[in-house]
Amino acid sequence: MEVKIGIQSVPRELVHETESTPEELERELSAALADKDGKGVFAVNTQKGGRVLIPAEKIAYVEFSTDQARRVGFGNIV
Repeated sequence: MEVKIGIQSVPRELVHETESTPEELERELSAALADKDGKGVFAVNTQKGGRVLIPAEKIAYVEFSTDQARRVGFGNIV
């Protein structure tokens, strides 16, 4: 699944592939945003075994998109 994360005051979004489900990511994001101290961290495990950590207070948006097969060939022309 592809995850796009917008960060406040940063012109480009972070785009990563992950094995996590949308429900797991939503749970992680909710927990990070609910941190009472304002020091919550949203963590995303990447498909290549890495981990991306973002301060929850700086997140502008998170977009999840499932993998969709691209149409190839002349069938793509409308």
